Amino acid sequence: MKAMYKCELASAAGVSTGTFRRWLGENRDKLAELGAKPRGQLLPPRAVKWVCDEYGIDYPEAA
Repeated sequence: MKAMYKCELASAAGVSTGTFRRWLGENRDKLAELGAKPRGQLLPPRAVKWVCDEYGIDYPEAA
C-alpha cells in the first residue's frame, strides 16, 4: 500500500471528488488518527487502506 491522492481514490471509487470529500468528512476523526491532514490532498498508506476497506473500494493497481 502506498500514499495516494484523494482524487485518485475518488476515481477508483467511481465518484466525484466532491462526493468523496463528503464521505471523508464523516470520518474526519478516524482519518486524523491515521495521520491524514484535514485539508491535505495526499492520504498516508494507513489511511488509504482504511478508506478502501471502509468504502469497499478495490485497491488500485498502483497500490
